[in-house]
Amino acid sequence: MSALLGLSSKIDWLNEKLGQAVKWLVLLAVLISAGNAVVRKVFDNSSNALLEVQWYLFAAVFMLAAGYTLMRQEHVRIDVLAGKFSKRTQIKMDIFGICVFLFPFIIVVTSLSLPLALRAFTSGEMSHNAGGLIRWPVFALLPLGLALLGLQGVSELIKRVAFLKGLVPDPTRKGDAKSAEQELAEFLLQKEVAAREQAAQTAASSAGARP
Repeated sequence: MSALLGLSSKIDWLNEKLGQAVKWLVLLAVLISAGNAVVRKVFDNSSNALLEVQWYLFAAVFMLAAGYTLMRQEHVRIDVLAGKFSKRTQIKMDIFGICVFLFPFIIVVTSLSLPLALRAFTSGEMSHNAGGLIRWPVFALLPLGLALLGLQGVSELIKRVAFLKGLVPDPTRKGDAKSAEQELAEFLLQKEVAAREQAAQTAASSAGARP
C-alpha cells in the first residue's frame, strides 16, 4: 500500500503544479478579451483568430484543471443522503462513485474524443471561420484533461482505500486548503500592502530630499 500511496502523492503533485500554472491562462484570456473589445470598439476591427484563442484558453482552463479541482474537493457535490451516514460509509460511497461512474465516463468520452483529435491532427483541420485557428490543439484538450482527471481519480481511490485501512486521515477533509476566493483576497491584500509601503517610501524619500 505504501507504493500506491507514493503513486497517489506523485499524481497529486502533478495536478497541483498544473492547477497553479493553468490559473494564469484565466488572466491571459481576460487580457485578450479586453483587447478584442477595445480594438472592435475603437478601430471597428476584429480577429477571428483572437476570438478563438479565448475559447481555446477557456477550454484549457476547464479541462486541464479538472484533476486539480477533484484533488481540492471543489467539484459540486449534492449530499442529500451521504451526510446522514458515517464517514466510513461516505468513503465507501465515494469509492463506488469513482469506480462505477467516474472511470467509465472517462473511458467512454476518451474513446470518442481521441479519434476526433487524431483525425484533426493528421488532416490539419482548420476552423471554418475566416482567419480561424487550427483545430487539433483544442480537440486534444478533451482527452488530455480526461486523462488528468482519471489519474486524479486513481489517486483519490487510493487515498480512500487507505483511509478505510486506517493508514491516512480523511481524504475528503479540505483542511487548510484555501479556496480560490481566499487566495484572490490574499493576493489583493498583499498588493494593497505593497502599494502602501511603496507610497510611504516615496513620501519619505521626497521629504528627505527637501532643503
